[in-house]
Amino acid sequence: MDAGGLADAHIINPLPSDNVSTTIYPFNTTAAAHNESNMDFERYVRIIVPTIFGVICILGLFGNSLVILVVVSDKHMRNTTNILILSLAVADLLFILFCVPFTATGYALPVWPFGDIGCKMTQYAMYVCAYASVYTLVIMSLDRYLAVVHAIRSMTLRSERNTWFAILIIWIIILCGNTPILLQFGVFNYVHEGENRSACLNLKELKEPEAGKAFFGSFLFFGYVIPLGVTMLMYGLMLKRLLYGVVPGGGNQSAESIRAKKRVTRMVVIVVVIFAICWLPIQIILFAERFGHAPNTIPHISTMFAANCLAYMNSCVNPILYAFLSENFRRSFRKFLCCTESSRRMEYERTNVRFTVTEKETTTTTKQTCVNNSKTYTPV
Repeated sequence: MDAGGLADAHIINPLPSDNVSTTIYPFNTTAAAHNESNMDFERYVRIIVPTIFGVICILGLFGNSLVILVVVSDKHMRNTTNILILSLAVADLLFILFCVPFTATGYALPVWPFGDIGCKMTQYAMYVCAYASVYTLVIMSLDRYLAVVHAIRSMTLRSERNTWFAILIIWIIILCGNTPILLQFGVFNYVHEGENRSACLNLKELKEPEAGKAFFGSFLFFGYVIPLGVTMLMYGLMLKRLLYGVVPGGGNQSAESIRAKKRVTRMVVIVVVIFAICWLPIQIILFAERFGHAPNTIPHISTMFAANCLAYMNSCVNPILYAFLSENFRRSFRKFLCCTESSRRMEYERTNVRFTVTEKETTTTTKQTCVNNSKTYTPV
């Protein structure tokens, strides 16, 4: 039975003779825990997993920080979709800060060095950020649905003010809804092969296995199944309207406006799909451990490590997707990173105003060729 959280979902199997488990890491709980192969496995894990998490941490911090800086510093990037992307980047950045380093420390050290308060706060922050990420994706999907299917009627609803308000409400609900975590988690001390060890665990689950099932069941359904189900429903209705019906206002929209909507919608769909894929393996493994049977073997533990890494990797992959799928983000990233003083105006896909403006502009840069371009500004 797993008593860990998102940071250590692989932890703990209670011994049949114990009311409370005294074994923590899976490579300490195998039947042949004393043989040389398992000790070698433990040494490898303490090196390889923190190294992988370190790479994820660096990429995630850089990528999400870049997204935040671009959206905040460039007023042309402040539309409803990009505001939601900003919220998602903040959630991913906080998840990386509060989850990845502490998880890596848990793998590298035999003790939890951050104390009981550190245990409670990190677990609380991890679940808050995980929920914030998935429900931001839900709002992004709703935004796309309204923009494509109800383009005219949603013009006033899909405002920047309403988007910020929706984000605020979601964060408040999530912050309040996860407060029980502060009471359930704590530092658990135990002895393994004569060595004093400790770990940050769900202490209530150690004493009441059914509480663990309820805790994980809530996270599974409210943090994965339900939000992804709602998202799939909205995209299904959107696809049905696009294939079999006429989009309201479609006759009044320019071809470029329609193409822009499709580009942004495709980007959001891919972000949602990547999230679902990255979190699916860890959800399946945790479900099997709590509601079925999971073998406590090295192959299973290795699979858990890989699933853990894949779930964490989702928090650093989104900026890469924006760079590949969005011309606006790609140009903004390039401009921000190169620190050019170009006066060149860029093409921005707007979400709040439904019109097309064409203007001629001249780009002047030092050490660059001057270019005159006609730019088209298109709403999405």
